[in-house]
Amino acid sequence: MSLQWRMSALIFLVMIAGARANEEVIHLALPTDNTALLRGDGEAFYQFVERNLQGVVSYPWQGGQYGFVRDPRVFGGETVYTRFHEGMDIKPMRRDERGEPLDEVRAIADGKVVYASTQAGTSNYGRYVVVEHRWGGCSYYSLYAHLSLVAAAAGEAVKQGDKLGLMGHTGEGINRERAHVHVELNLLLSSHFEGWHAAHFPSEVNHHGIYNGINLAGLDLPRLILALRQNPSLTIPAFLGKEEAFYKVLLPNSPNFELPRRYPWMVEGSPNDKSASWEVSFARSGLPLRIKTDTRAVSAAQLSWLKPGSVDARYLTRENVAGRGQSAHLTESGKALMRLLTFPD
Repeated sequence: MSLQWRMSALIFLVMIAGARANEEVIHLALPTDNTALLRGDGEAFYQFVERNLQGVVSYPWQGGQYGFVRDPRVFGGETVYTRFHEGMDIKPMRRDERGEPLDEVRAIADGKVVYASTQAGTSNYGRYVVVEHRWGGCSYYSLYAHLSLVAAAAGEAVKQGDKLGLMGHTGEGINRERAHVHVELNLLLSSHFEGWHAAHFPSEVNHHGIYNGINLAGLDLPRLILALRQNPSLTIPAFLGKEEAFYKVLLPNSPNFELPRRYPWMVEGSPNDKSASWEVSFARSGLPLRIKTDTRAVSAAQLSWLKPGSVDARYLTRENVAGRGQSAHLTESGKALMRLLTFPD
């Protein structure tokens, strides 16, 4: 075993031990005065979406939830929702005489504002704010989108409940009637995002640095909020540890792979001198859940497992994986996403 690998293994073990010994209690609050989620009234909490299923138009509140809740398609008589919604859309409690929302949007927990986008036209998020939170030695990022007004600036420390802005309807495809705040809680995928974006989207301008939504992988925030009410000592590693893995990918053993250092609780076991690659387990959404060393050597990302099913995986994985069974494979967009994790390799 080389000295370099011994040092890397020691660093990983120390980080894992430190994170597990320092898993602080998480305190989360809802970001507006709308608390209907806590009493189980989804219709009063979530903003509706317009849905068209085989020519039948409806306006279900369920589309404001987290998860695969949009763009239904019918396969063999089964309705499958194919578009993923990464946050929760909270409807307003108050409007002025013109119908504009008046609700304040507040920080869900203590943290630091790391990004504030005041230009409405540079993102589907419209005007949005990102706050970094530190729990268990790791950073997590809450995001508040479609604001009419941003009332925070990067670098500001905020306490839970501090005002970040006002609810609005900025961003593509949202009108006054559907005004809401879209809220996420995310993992950050890579600090090299800007270089990756320039390489993969050379004709597009990235206005938002590493806090571009592509680089933020959202977890199920409303379910976490409700779970914490049942178990106040719950941690994010424990919460995500119960999430179902939908597919697994082998990644080259690269020094640029940041997730094990950024979120050491993901790593199962410990590094060893026979490791040739990393196998990463992902939720359907593409959220990384678990990481383990593997003896199989790969030069590029390679799909190693997909949950069996009768529907083409492209409709179930945000088109990161396609096919079924032995024909399943990473799509070009899936390969690009995996390259982000080890960029600039």
